[in-house]
Amino acid sequence: MARVVFEKIIKADRKKVFEITTNYENFQKILPQYYPSTRTISVRGNNSLVEEHLMLGGQEFIIMAKHVTDEPVLHELFIVGGDAKGTRITTRYEQLPNGTKMILEIDWKFKGLKKLGFGKDKIPKEYSKMIDEFALLAEV
Repeated sequence: MARVVFEKIIKADRKKVFEITTNYENFQKILPQYYPSTRTISVRGNNSLVEEHLMLGGQEFIIMAKHVTDEPVLHELFIVGGDAKGTRITTRYEQLPNGTKMILEIDWKFKGLKKLGFGKDKIPKEYSKMIDEFALLAEV
């Protein structure tokens, strides 16, 4: 549906940014407005399967997400079930002298009515707002 690439500069150490943005077990505690519920199904090494309820643009997406990490440089998220099945989000973390550059490559796939509720511009804007919230947490 929509493929987008964007970058965020965060004034925090790469390791801290990585830890905050990949700690899906705490998403519902630190960003409940976006993640009202998360439940870890399994963890094997650097692979995890997580049931997530994600709120974007006033809509709830129920998804099954496979998280694959290569700390602290890469986080890949594959949505393997639910409202956005087939979506892939790749986040790269580059250390800068005064912070971290996050490079996000997102290939969105939505099904049914969810597809109708989002225009091409709305998806990146809503997701970008959520990433801004993660950035604020890392910069504290």
